[in-house]
Amino acid sequence: MKLVGNFPIQSLVLLAGALFPLALAGPPISANPAPPPPSVNPAQPSAIRPSAVQPPKASQPPPPPAAKPVPPKAKKHNDNKYFHEPGMGDRLSHYDERYFKGEVAYEQHRVNLQLLIRSYLTVFKSLGIETFLAHGTLLGWWWNGKIMPWDYDLDVQVSNETMAYMAANYNRTKHEYEYVDEKTGAKGHKTFLLDVNPHSLDPDRGDGQNVIDARWIDMENGMFVDITGLAERDKQRNPGLWSCKNYHRYRTKDLYPMRETEYEGVPALVPYSFEKILIEEYGPKSLVMTEWKDHAWKPELKEWVQIPEAVLNGSVSREQAGF
Repeated sequence: MKLVGNFPIQSLVLLAGALFPLALAGPPISANPAPPPPSVNPAQPSAIRPSAVQPPKASQPPPPPAAKPVPPKAKKHNDNKYFHEPGMGDRLSHYDERYFKGEVAYEQHRVNLQLLIRSYLTVFKSLGIETFLAHGTLLGWWWNGKIMPWDYDLDVQVSNETMAYMAANYNRTKHEYEYVDEKTGAKGHKTFLLDVNPHSLDPDRGDGQNVIDARWIDMENGMFVDITGLAERDKQRNPGLWSCKNYHRYRTKDLYPMRETEYEGVPALVPYSFEKILIEEYGPKSLVMTEWKDHAWKPELKEWVQIPEAVLNGSVSREQAGF
């Protein structure tokens, strides 16, 4: 097993074999698969298997129109911002206002995030749409292939060519997702909305109100996956430099070829130079620190565990509590 310092890192899954048990989620029930979006991958070395996304064939028809009734748009009158949240801060800023019914409790929050990312990755794979993990979601994958328990959101990226394809063919479409509750064994289903911001293809960040290009939204509670597009924004002066509207920058060689792996038990893609990207964004300590936001890393469990309140307030020693 590969180590950084004294801390284990999961191995990549390049072909078959899984790091984590597959989620018991059934296939999504959605529109018939559409032709995949254009691939922007450069020539790939044979040592790493790239994602199998191919350019669409001109002879293939476009996918069927969105299911009816069409969900409400997020934009408000006299407001340039498209997506709206019910409040500020880590908690309320991670719900879509249209579907928010109240905060999801800590115990259930991670379960809902798992369903969000599993459904998103499964549906996008079935539609042939290339997408990859980013930001804190990528960092959680680095540690143990899972969502970090203090995370309130999920982040993924696509190329701008893929974003344009999503906007043209799947904007504001609803997707049903079936799953099995891992604790009770009961079957369940959820409905998710793929909503693309009308400003998604703007060449720059503008007034900063629309840096999120699209969202995958749980229509039951408003929780979402943030989707941002990467583009070569100045091909003349900086060819091969990709960025989103929030100034995260990447070189083509650091993104491609994508690596195949798993995240929360389902197939996923991560950038080729994932460690370099994480260190540039979060610093080298992000890969070795074992305590963060009242959670501690337990290497024997390969899990982040919440530190008991009694330990935090000093009434019980760390040794007594096993921390």
